[in-house]
Amino acid sequence: MLRVATINVNGIRAAYRKGMDAWLADRDCDVVTLQEVRAPDEVVREVVADSGFHVAHTEAAAKGRAGVAVLSRIEPKDARLGCGDPYFDDSGRWVEADIPLPDGSLLTVVSAYVHSGGVGTPQQDDKFRFLDRMLARMADIRASGAHGIVTGDLNVGHTENDIKNWKGNLGKAGFLPEERAYLDRAVDELGWVDVHRAMSGDMPGPYTWWSMRGKAFDTDTGWRIDYQLATPELAASARTASVDRAPSWGERWSDHAPLVIDYDI
Repeated sequence: MLRVATINVNGIRAAYRKGMDAWLADRDCDVVTLQEVRAPDEVVREVVADSGFHVAHTEAAAKGRAGVAVLSRIEPKDARLGCGDPYFDDSGRWVEADIPLPDGSLLTVVSAYVHSGGVGTPQQDDKFRFLDRMLARMADIRASGAHGIVTGDLNVGHTENDIKNWKGNLGKAGFLPEERAYLDRAVDELGWVDVHRAMSGDMPGPYTWWSMRGKAFDTDTGWRIDYQLATPELAASARTASVDRAPSWGERWSDHAPLVIDYDI
């Protein structure tokens, strides 16, 4: 089994202080992708030094913002920072690692952190530009013949099942028809599979993010915005999928919860 987890840690140093290290040790993952790492490269490597993972990480030029990483038990054959658009080179939003599998095949793992955006703002323009590049890169990965998995906080709810209060978010960033269309294209045109949704079926949730404010966590008023999008052959090998939702609000170490999927490959 290959166990892959993805989690927006909302700052790796704070997450470790709140219990992420215990989760990481207990979950026995082969690959863990992180978003909003929010730390310099040397700090990230120091924090996870005792975990036994190899690290591919890119930080943002803006201190304390963004940052994504791929942690893997197997040493990557190669790693690439950025999505191929120089405009985003120092944004800390895309990193890839090519991981050799026991059968000799290659798995390209992506950790992505898409902009939250904002209707009518430059940040929304950047979000659309980033999503354009994401689809282009997904097409390249599929064409390479390698297994591929794009993971992370994509900051888009794909369907009404992905946001508890979807009616209240119509016309807002994160649930715009133009944003949702990118995920339609990833699945319908490029042939990638939303593995968590495929395994969960047609139902509300399971959500992966809840606001820290109010009673959102207690009432499960969440969003499903953390994904594992996989090439069809890899997706077909998925056996279990779970969201590691904390038992209580006070036991959370991020405002997101890890999405963990086991692949029989």
